[in-house]
Amino acid sequence: MTKISTHTIELSTQGHTHIVDITPDVQRLVAESGLKEGHVLIFVPGSTGGLTTIEYEPGLLRDLPEFLEEIIPSGRRYHHDDTWHDGNGYAHLRAALIQPDLMVPFVGGKLTLGTWQQIIFIDFDNRPRHRRLVVQIWGQ
Repeated sequence: MTKISTHTIELSTQGHTHIVDITPDVQRLVAESGLKEGHVLIFVPGSTGGLTTIEYEPGLLRDLPEFLEEIIPSGRRYHHDDTWHDGNGYAHLRAALIQPDLMVPFVGGKLTLGTWQQIIFIDFDNRPRHRRLVVQIWGQ
C-alpha cells in the first residue's frame, strides 16, 4: 500500500541568490516517514525561489550565482519592475529558469543522490525572506 505524507521545511534566507543545502532536512524527513522506497517531491511556493542539485562546495557556490548574474543580470531594467516597482524582475526569471520543484527517488530509506550531489534551495529575491518549502513523500 502506498503512503503519502506532507511536511514543510522552514528557512530564513538572505535573498540575492542565497544558496541553502537542504539535503539533511529532506533525508531526515524521508527517514522519519518509515518508508523504504518511493519518491520525495520538494516544492517552493512563490515565484522567486528555485530548487536543484549541485555539488555544495565553495567554488560552485560562487560559480552558480556568477553564471546567473551573467545570463540574467540583477542591474538591468525588467518590465516586471515597471509593473510592480519592486526591483526583483531578475529574481522571477532566475526562478523560472531553475524551477520551483525537484523530485528525488529513495531506496532503503535513503535518497538516491550521487556522492557529491546535494539538494539546494536558492532564494533569488532582492531581500531577506522567510520560506516554507513543501515536502511530499510517497512510497512503501
